[in-house]
Amino acid sequence: MKNETSHIILKAEQLSIGYKTKKIETVIASNINFELQKGQLIGLVGANGIGKSTLLRTLIKVQPELSGAISLNNKDLKSTSTLELAKQLSIVLTEPLTSKNLSVFELVALGRHPYTNWIGNLTENDTTTINNALSLVNISELKDKKCYELSDGQLQKVMIARALAQDTAIIVLDEPTSHLDMYHKAYILKLLQKLTKETGKTILFSSHEIDLAIQLCDTMIVMTKGQVVCDKPCHLISKGVFNSLFPKDLIVFDDKTGSFRVTK
Repeated sequence: MKNETSHIILKAEQLSIGYKTKKIETVIASNINFELQKGQLIGLVGANGIGKSTLLRTLIKVQPELSGAISLNNKDLKSTSTLELAKQLSIVLTEPLTSKNLSVFELVALGRHPYTNWIGNLTENDTTTINNALSLVNISELKDKKCYELSDGQLQKVMIARALAQDTAIIVLDEPTSHLDMYHKAYILKLLQKLTKETGKTILFSSHEIDLAIQLCDTMIVMTKGQVVCDKPCHLISKGVFNSLFPKDLIVFDDKTGSFRVTK
């Protein structure tokens, strides 16, 4: 049991998420419990507006939880300092990039910020780490290009490289395949799967690409109106969890193929 516990990187216990003002508390989801293992690809899925981004923001300490506890590497997230968190967890969000005049190398180098001095000077080790990150996502040949010259797919790979350069045990991505065509959606998720195997990092991402997540993820967190379930995709299928994601008058889940289909 001790050995299993040592491999848990992110844990939620009786977690309740949502928004709180002085007068009212809006609960998005409650009774959330999961244990995420090191070195896995984990997909967070659910219908639009179910609270996936709210859960991610809570897990990365951007938004406070309403109740319950979150622990990162067996330490309470509340007591983890901003600098300490930046050395353990890196994020790739969906917000538009504001620094497209930077070169690819310069943007990826921003991932080294938690380790550089106040001037931001890069050491030889920093440069090696940046180049390794570029190589891992196969964009070394783009390092001198300006970010405004890149396609959406290329830019997403640059953002993943920046997270890799931050050299954290866990990477969290919010909708990494949005605005991409089907080929690049599959490419990015296959890349994330490859990175978990090659680096041993834990990668948690939210996505609407449920069929792809079922095929590629080690573990999935499924958010429905009634519950939040975390398990291996095959177990989730056998439990019928995916059957409750969408109204059955339009879309149903086929247990045999492990995919959704439109009802006739």
